[in-house]
Amino acid sequence: MNVIWRNCICYLRQGKVPHRCQSGYHPVAPLGSRILTDPAKVFEHNMWDHMQWSKEEEEAAIRKVEENSAVRVELEEQVKYDTEASKYWDTFYKIHKNKFFKNRNWLLREFPEILPVDKKTKEKMGESSWDHVTNAVNGFSRIQEENNHCKKSCGSADGQRKAGSDFSNPHSEEHSKASLKTDMFPGSNATFRILEVGCGAGNSVFPILNTLQNTPESFLYCCDFASVAVELIKSHSFYRVAQCFAFVHDVCDDGSPYPFPDGILDVILLVFVLSSIHPDRMQSVVNRLSRLLKPGGMLLFRDYGRYDKTQLRFKKGHCLSENFYVRGDGTRSYFFTKGEVHRMFCKAGLDEKQNLVDRRLQVNRKKQVKMHRVWVQGKFQKPSH
Repeated sequence: MNVIWRNCICYLRQGKVPHRCQSGYHPVAPLGSRILTDPAKVFEHNMWDHMQWSKEEEEAAIRKVEENSAVRVELEEQVKYDTEASKYWDTFYKIHKNKFFKNRNWLLREFPEILPVDKKTKEKMGESSWDHVTNAVNGFSRIQEENNHCKKSCGSADGQRKAGSDFSNPHSEEHSKASLKTDMFPGSNATFRILEVGCGAGNSVFPILNTLQNTPESFLYCCDFASVAVELIKSHSFYRVAQCFAFVHDVCDDGSPYPFPDGILDVILLVFVLSSIHPDRMQSVVNRLSRLLKPGGMLLFRDYGRYDKTQLRFKKGHCLSENFYVRGDGTRSYFFTKGEVHRMFCKAGLDEKQNLVDRRLQVNRKKQVKMHRVWVQGKFQKPSH
């Protein structure tokens, strides 16, 4: 039997679906994937999954980035884009409101971790890995390339007591847990808590709330540094104060407090947000978010990848620094590699559970135009101890 096929069968027996095999070949496509096998049929659909680039396409992308990054934005202008970032995003949402981005109804498919696992399932899973827990919830994730087993299931360290610990000590584990029970804050009574960072006008918030409507023990926090965006969420007819708390927050400001204690979040959603932050500030942002997670909590990441068509479309004079650009409306975007993502999140003390490059081909059938999309997706878990 071919080694590639044998490896894929082994993955399937473990309840996993290979994103791609070593050759770039797709013997088993994830559920719902649309794989282009006949180039003559490329314009029959709007999007094709798991695209492999030719050597010529890669070389053309590299040349395009070299061209559009040859001229850099003046330093004074760069400072303005950084210090006035919230102003540019406020203007963006004043103009577009909630009409610009589509609702992310794909979230649960890619990130089943946002759905709380019921207590019975947790008891059955026992010491099994997070991968198997999420498979029990949603079958399996649509794109999954790298999965490393975690030693204990999420939250297994919660509730454990250390012998001889001192409750009177304000820094002790018992004291911290007692404080969580007595201190009232939004979502203090919830048993499963999610934070979406950079929520915008709610294109993730409302699909998540729709998913969680039958799980009243869950609570969703969402924040953005654009006050106009937060107001759009609060004024939406589907916004539920009993299960959601939207607030203005700048994740780059380490001194700005969150409306809840550290170490209580089960999930943090960081989707197309980190790319808008200056590269020099990214690590401190990830470090701070890591402290918000409880042991076993997951940080879910998705953002622009290197040589995405968005990067290739920038004209000369829009490059701020290497792989970091400013749009005409003053908003910014960085384009990541898988290695950069790995280093950043692992340096923050998180364990990598998934880190993949998602390459797709977007097609404009009317104009007969093909565009390569590249995203990086990762799942990172806080160690249980």
